[in-house]
Amino acid sequence: MEQSAWSEISALVAAAPYPVEVLPADSQQAAACLAALEITTRSWLGAVVANSGGLVIDHGWLRVLGGGRDGLPGVAAEMVPGAGRLVVAFDVMGGQFAWLQAEPAVRPTVHYFGPEDLAWQDLELGYGDWLEAMLTGALTGFYEGLRWPGWEAEVAGVALDQGISAWPPPWTREGKDLSAVSRKPILLAELVSVHQDAARQLGFP
Repeated sequence: MEQSAWSEISALVAAAPYPVEVLPADSQQAAACLAALEITTRSWLGAVVANSGGLVIDHGWLRVLGGGRDGLPGVAAEMVPGAGRLVVAFDVMGGQFAWLQAEPAVRPTVHYFGPEDLAWQDLELGYGDWLEAMLTGALTGFYEGLRWPGWEAEVAGVALDQGISAWPPPWTREGKDLSAVSRKPILLAELVSVHQDAARQLGFP
């Protein structure tokens, strides 16, 4: 029986102001993911895991992780042991959204690590509120500085296990204008690693 959390999410998907693709769920992968995370489908995260391989939002710009599908990992695969951080989404530029507990006894919130500043930013939203915002139009303003004319077609042509590498990179002064840089698809895992390595080298936490 469909859970109420997924009914709410489905309604938001249907009414979203930009395209949202629900990747088909793999029941075995979903069950394993739910067990690994020790969550139920009553939660929004559990509902996404159980009912989708992931959500592909706004021409593929944002990839919200579910049970895993088509090159997109499941949420459980992105657990960071000992870090108290669960990556719940990637964007095409190699940014990460992670659900983490910043301090003991404080409710976990979603944080964003972006390629333009290489630092974790607390969005001060729980998972459900964050996902609702992403599905109701917040993406447009959130990424205003990271987009370029014609990005929709370019991003739509990038596979889900890939991201767009920009040179000069977005964290440099020369790389701030994404319309004037060199861009090419590379493996998303490689792109994320490049950003993390740069953050360490530059002394960011």
